[in-house]
Amino acid sequence: MEIKLAKNMGFCFGVKRAIRIARQVRRETKEKVWTLGHIIHNPQVVRKLEEEGIIAVDDLSEIDTGYVIIRSHGVHPDILKRIRERNLKEVDATCPLVKKAQERAKQLISEGYETYVIGERAHPEVISIVGETEGKVRVIDSADDLKIKNSKVGLVVQTTQSQDNLNKVVDYLLPRILEIKVFNTICDVTSKRQKEVKKLAKKSDVVIVVGGKRSANTSRLAGIAREEGCVTYHIEEASEIKNKWFTDVERVSIASGASTPDWIIKGVIKKLKEIDANKEEVLHERRVKFCN
Repeated sequence: MEIKLAKNMGFCFGVKRAIRIARQVRRETKEKVWTLGHIIHNPQVVRKLEEEGIIAVDDLSEIDTGYVIIRSHGVHPDILKRIRERNLKEVDATCPLVKKAQERAKQLISEGYETYVIGERAHPEVISIVGETEGKVRVIDSADDLKIKNSKVGLVVQTTQSQDNLNKVVDYLLPRILEIKVFNTICDVTSKRQKEVKKLAKKSDVVIVVGGKRSANTSRLAGIAREEGCVTYHIEEASEIKNKWFTDVERVSIASGASTPDWIIKGVIKKLKEIDANKEEVLHERRVKFCN
């Protein structure tokens, strides 16, 4: 069985930066260190950080004292206000690309554009963008959600969205309005991974996408592979892999989300190699029996 690896795997820049910031705070203080929500969308990494004393909580009311690390996705400004009112120590680990999307959205609003963010309404990154514009930017999943009221429309994009979805929204808008201004705030790493998994899916019997089940960019990679008609499994770690997935499979490819650590990817590769070795053993035994 041929096992192919995507070129772009493991942590992206924003994830590496957020984890580095969290660990640096933990090293430099004896006070409690918290993250409001998961610092990144990978439960295995979140558990590892908790073992190091960086604790994730769902609500600010669970934090009594110490440092609050703003996760890579950013937060709504109201949360920042509450952190400051409670005299907690704030450390901002928001991805710079998310910050850029926030700034671009505010710019479009200030320039008088009817502004939309293409993304997932409940995703923390999108919530942070909406909050930064005081609720003036509207959220859409696709062109089907558009209800245009203005002749000037501005667009920003959740950093983990697909280029295809952005293109569809732009194509829909062009013949219907007088002016459009688009800030393509999709992360470059995200775009590369999406293009790569699309190519891999066309040449594979099975694609394994490794990453958190709640990770938007990982889920999108799995969706792209499935759209190409390839059998695709989205897993978080090697223990989820089943031998029966690879019966009569000759080519399998592995891709990962931006918040998937190398040690999990290595575990998946090891598991697939073990399955392949076992398949070869079974084939050898069959050949021996046939010869006898």
